[in-house]
Amino acid sequence: MTDQTPTRTSEPPAEMPAIDAVGGPASDPSSMVDVTLPTPSPTGHDLLVEVDAVSVNPVDVKNRARPRPSDEPRVLGFDAVGRVVAVGEGAHRFAVGDRVFYAGQVNRPGSDARFQLVNENIVGPAPRTLSDAEAAAVPLTAITAWEALFDRLGLAADSEGTLLVIGAAGGVGSLVIQFAKALTRLTVIAVASRPESAEWVTDMGADHVVGRDFTADVRRIAPHGVDYVFTSFTPGNIDAIAEVIRPRGEVVSIDETGGSIDALKAKSVTWHWELMFTRPIHEPEDSFQHELLTRVAGLLDEGTIRSTLTTRLSPLDAATLREAHRLVETSQTIGKVVVTRD
Repeated sequence: MTDQTPTRTSEPPAEMPAIDAVGGPASDPSSMVDVTLPTPSPTGHDLLVEVDAVSVNPVDVKNRARPRPSDEPRVLGFDAVGRVVAVGEGAHRFAVGDRVFYAGQVNRPGSDARFQLVNENIVGPAPRTLSDAEAAAVPLTAITAWEALFDRLGLAADSEGTLLVIGAAGGVGSLVIQFAKALTRLTVIAVASRPESAEWVTDMGADHVVGRDFTADVRRIAPHGVDYVFTSFTPGNIDAIAEVIRPRGEVVSIDETGGSIDALKAKSVTWHWELMFTRPIHEPEDSFQHELLTRVAGLLDEGTIRSTLTTRLSPLDAATLREAHRLVETSQTIGKVVVTRD
């Protein structure tokens, strides 16, 4: 599907609609409210992007639930697809009119607004063959999955062995499976607790599917232990991971452990943390995520991997975002929830 985005005016308006994440449960109408804010202007390496679609991630849900730290409006949102409407004097990667996608960063105003400033070093060209909704489902999860596999675990095209994916039907897990199967020689075991989740991860390319209590099944599939574990549901699973991983195996986690990881010491297991916001916060001049998203866009256009969009909502306003947050915070969603502006 190709995108049919309306033509933009050359000069953005002085004010823009945005969504203020006040805090509290998504069921409370006051937790997210519509506001009008000044339209920002780009300087340096920033792009001003007119946002057409966003997706909601667990990090959005966690941040929204917390009370905002001041009376100033708090604009959340990370994943976005849109078109560049202005560029800073130091920006050179994109021009006005370019369609882009990105995952943003935690220490700047987010994508839940009509316009957003974003550093060009973390922006990629949007996939040509995907709609706005399909493309918006990808950036944050693709960056996280890619960094987890190829940065933290150091995997490569000739990597072999067995990878256990805990949280496999979620946005990141879905991309972990796809990258592992398309770009390595790994055998993938996916943990999926419901029939619809099992069907989804099989469609993503998993070689084996096991249930929530996975230790016996994983030991049957990999009797000498799995080589690698990716986990986005770590609390309560440390002992199970310790049982199924091989000696000197490696784990990469994108969430908190919820307790001690001492159970892994006996096997000399290596534990990696992955946070895709590390580069944007601490190394803003690093263009790794720009290059990564450019490659991911190519993989999507080639059909090597696919979007993980499963739910599309509209329009991009406070009421719709509250519903998207409600869906994501159940931890029962498969793939990604996306909200489009039109």
